Amino acid sequence: MNYSYEGIGQWCATFAGSQTEEGQVVKLTAGKTVGPCAAGDGFCGVAQSVSRDGEACTVALGGMVQAAYTGTAPALGWSGLSADGAGGVKADSTGHSYLVVDVDSTGGTVTFVL
Repeated sequence: MNYSYEGIGQWCATFAGSQTEEGQVVKLTAGKTVGPCAAGDGFCGVAQSVSRDGEACTVALGGMVQAAYTGTAPALGWSGLSADGAGGVKADSTGHSYLVVDVDSTGGTVTFVL
């Protein structure tokens, strides 16, 4: 049986963001603007889509999302996460706590609630 949490409870907003890519975690870099995170940064959401010209992006700010992870797999349940500096997340005991509902160690992805 396949399970999918895609988009459950998700809400999004559009921001300027010329250096963003779909699926990467992002942070606020200026008013109405998001950008990539450095390793260890907190993040505000996950870029869901990027405009054709690359100047704007829609960011999931709440709900269930999926992101790539690096390093040790995040633990299921309430886990600290921070940006890994490569567009994904990493387990971080001092990072903001998120509810992790699935870890795909084969695919290197984690599903969590923002």
